Amino acid sequence: MAVAWSEKAYSMEALSLSPPMSPPVILTQDELKKIAAYKAVEFVESGMVLGLGTGSTAKHAVDRIGELLRQGKLTNIIGIPTSKKTQEQAISLGIPLSDLDSHPTIDMAIDGADEVDPHLNLVKGRGGSLLREKMVEGACKKFVCIVDESKLVKYLGGSGLAMPVEVVPFCWKFTAKKLQNLFRDSGCVAKLRNDCKGEPFVTDNGNYIVDLYLKKDIGDLQVASDAILRIAGVVEHGMFLAMATTVIVAGELGITIKNK
Repeated sequence: MAVAWSEKAYSMEALSLSPPMSPPVILTQDELKKIAAYKAVEFVESGMVLGLGTGSTAKHAVDRIGELLRQGKLTNIIGIPTSKKTQEQAISLGIPLSDLDSHPTIDMAIDGADEVDPHLNLVKGRGGSLLREKMVEGACKKFVCIVDESKLVKYLGGSGLAMPVEVVPFCWKFTAKKLQNLFRDSGCVAKLRNDCKGEPFVTDNGNYIVDLYLKKDIGDLQVASDAILRIAGVVEHGMFLAMATTVIVAGELGITIKNK
């Protein structure tokens, strides 16, 4: 689906990252993530129910929300975490938490992404929280995605990195083979994700993740999504299609805001 972009650029000088006439500042990837996260939190208003994302970029946003609550600049915020890790972070910051059962409609969610295509479709889940992220971000009125410019791709899977699929552990090899065959024309290789000990990575929901590595565009994303979800054993995939309402991109030349 075609999406019209509305873009607004902010210079690094306007963001007070360096004084006028100073030498160029070379920012790290983490600093760019933090800039995007802080810009996203500017959309947050007191009294909101917020989806709290997972990952290195979203962590900066959750930290900032906690800081503004402590300062009294935000009040009456309720957070809906997308992972156990984010839940622990929010509790440590004193952010009041709830869940989708109590708040089935969320005002806004802030989260990162692993890839963003020109139509604001996303790949998420390289951190392993794609199912809960999709549940929370699918229930929000506004989904603000925050990334650094390295996450921009021409098509989903275009980075050559993982496109995650959450699967049940039962006969996961059978499911992985089905997934690989589904996208064989795109040069797909399906691999089980392992943890730091070499054991299968287990999600917060007790499932495994099969990562798909693609050499070519998989074509119509909605068709691909439907085909993945029809495979018995698949729980959810990491393509977030037509879900982001705003994408904030931090780059060396400043912030770009892209709206649906």
